[in-house]
Amino acid sequence: MYSTMPETVCVSNELAKLLSTLSHPDRVRIVSELRQGERDVNTLRDALGLAQARVSQQLALMRSSRLVKIRRQGRLVFYRLSQPVLADWLLDGLRFVEGEEGTAEKLQVALGEARVLWSIPTHE
Repeated sequence: MYSTMPETVCVSNELAKLLSTLSHPDRVRIVSELRQGERDVNTLRDALGLAQARVSQQLALMRSSRLVKIRRQGRLVFYRLSQPVLADWLLDGLRFVEGEEGTAEKLQVALGEARVLWSIPTHE
């Protein structure tokens, strides 16, 4: 049967790992920030309002999942999306959230604001 082919099992596992990595709000926000280009931990910390240790922990997980790459410049480490199209995926994902019946008005407003912010063209 097609659904038990080893190839589909392998691909399904890899896709599930990707979705699992993206399943944390901090990591979604990091992807959103990195869509504008590479950032260091301090810049991400300030933009997201999170503790530096928390940002570093999330970036380490994202790096182990190959979602981000690094570039070292002296003592600074800059992070960037391995595949910038990942940020566009977030925009596509908004359609699923918007499409849920009974979505609260507050969430609808937030979705509209996120769509505008995430649609700003990247600088790279």
